[in-house]
Amino acid sequence: MVEWRISDTLVPYQEALAFMEARVAQISAGDADEMIWLLEHPPLYTAGTSAKPADLVDPDRFPVHEAGRGGQYTYHGPGQRIAYVMLDLNKRGRDVRQFVHQLETWVIAALAEFNVTGAIREGRVGVWVTRPEKPRSADGTLAEDKIAAIGVKLRRWVSFHGISINVDPDLSHFEGIVPCGIRDHGVTSLVDLGIPATMADLDVALAATFARTFAGKPAHAR
Repeated sequence: MVEWRISDTLVPYQEALAFMEARVAQISAGDADEMIWLLEHPPLYTAGTSAKPADLVDPDRFPVHEAGRGGQYTYHGPGQRIAYVMLDLNKRGRDVRQFVHQLETWVIAALAEFNVTGAIREGRVGVWVTRPEKPRSADGTLAEDKIAAIGVKLRRWVSFHGISINVDPDLSHFEGIVPCGIRDHGVTSLVDLGIPATMADLDVALAATFARTFAGKPAHAR
């Protein structure tokens, strides 16, 4: 069984990291259930293990935190749903690539609940949507914007960190970084796409699609 925790107030980043560290240790020791934690952070930037200093365009705009996860710079803030995923891959197959694919599949399935078609792209981390109403790129391909980011870390094959999906954040806050090191594409959100979704709506979609993607049913939310 997987415990679901939903926080209704903004959670400081260091507090979230400390909680995940402790929970992952408990899961690894067999003293706690796996967990999905849904929350929002105050505005901040996080630096993954591959972050490049040049991609931090405005270092004084928001606090910058070393995340310890894979990936590069990411923005977190109000209006963005964070799903911290603490799952035991010892029980789910020790396959990191498959696990990341499951996370991508989960995000895409949740977006489909809103009739939004998400996709993954070779060489570009995260989940993307096409924007046919925008000017095409120089090579004639449709414009694409990022709607969700993925970054995970494993300790003794127990995962933490996870995914972020833009519901209705202030998209201008992304301008202080080069999101995930990708300069040629923008970012979007459900509301930016014309979907009047709420955080609660997305939570329902994430819960509904979780069992289709991962072996394990939600236990309870608190």
